Amino acid sequence: MFSRDRWLEIFDSIKKNKLRTFLSGFTVALGILIFVVLFGFGNGLDNTFDKFFKDDALNTMWVRSGRTSKPYMGYKANRRIEFDNKDLEDISSQFAFYIEGITPRITESGDVGYKLKSNNYSIRGVAPSHQKNEMTIMMQGRYINGLDVKNKERNVVIGRLVKQDLFGDEDAIGKFVSGGGRSWKVIGVYQDDGGDNEERIVYTPYTTLQLIQKNTDKLGQIIISYKPEIGYGGAVAFEKQLKKYLKQKKFIDPTDPRGIFIRSAASDLKENDQFKSALSSIILFVGIGTLLAGIIGISNIMVFVVKERTKELGIRKAIGATPGSIIGMILQEAIFITSISGYVGLLAGIGILKLVGNTLEEDYYITDPYVDLNTAIFATFLLIIFGAFAGYIPAKRAAKIKPIEALTDK
Repeated sequence: MFSRDRWLEIFDSIKKNKLRTFLSGFTVALGILIFVVLFGFGNGLDNTFDKFFKDDALNTMWVRSGRTSKPYMGYKANRRIEFDNKDLEDISSQFAFYIEGITPRITESGDVGYKLKSNNYSIRGVAPSHQKNEMTIMMQGRYINGLDVKNKERNVVIGRLVKQDLFGDEDAIGKFVSGGGRSWKVIGVYQDDGGDNEERIVYTPYTTLQLIQKNTDKLGQIIISYKPEIGYGGAVAFEKQLKKYLKQKKFIDPTDPRGIFIRSAASDLKENDQFKSALSSIILFVGIGTLLAGIIGISNIMVFVVKERTKELGIRKAIGATPGSIIGMILQEAIFITSISGYVGLLAGIGILKLVGNTLEEDYYITDPYVDLNTAIFATFLLIIFGAFAGYIPAKRAAKIKPIEALTDK
């Protein structure tokens, strides 16, 4: 293994057969590179899914209204369904067993300014439990509370980036911002792990926003957090009962797929996990297929190499080389080429993932792609083992050839 003469022979063989060596190495390096990049992109997709679900509590349901698609009980199709404050109260009382917290969400956009600075932001009218639903983290001050809602206070909680845009390094708490021709008191600054867009939102009591909107009682959507102890099965049952109740209350055909829409974070997460499992299986299948292609490729090349060197091996046997030394030489050359090429492919794959970074997040939903180093090294080691095996079989066959047969081989 550590014979200087054998290594010189190996390097001489590589030097004389540059194209063959390049093809052998390229096959191995490409197999590992594709394997690493595939697994890296798969992990990047996982990161995107996890990032999406990190933004909301898992025991959350979003209830929104739409337009009906069927006539029912004298009402025409395409009727617009709207929620109001009474719906909020009725849901709270009817489903108290399931509900941990409930909040409406009224959304509009408008200019918000401070001194000479002004920007257009999303403005949401909410209740206190909205903070838990969105997993909002308070950096300064406080969130909307019950008294704000009851008294219809013109208080606002601004996102970290809103504060950065309007106030810079100045303390925002207690200051007044302008919006809609009115002044609003900043009572809190929050941060949100859901991304920059979630930190460019201004929250205010939903009753205040209703008052400004011509004293209406209409709501945009209703967000419910159910008790975690009811579990996934209880959440599914609650969702079915709630949809049935709202369809009856709003006179919607029970078979109408539109009109009322309910989305559950738990259901989304379950579907996401199923998709991730299927995706991981596909990536694993393709990755193993790539490695197998690399193994087959190196096997074919090694068969050709031994065939090409039959006469040389016959001369070696004629001058006293043992079958073991011939096998050892070919095997050592195969392992050397496979090892170097494998780790070149590994480093190239990791380099591509580092280079790509988050550039694919917006278009392909791949966030921070990476590959577990232990998995990549194991795959490379496995390919080296099979590369050695690929070299061993033809080498053993060549070692059994009689010198006279090898010398007369054409």
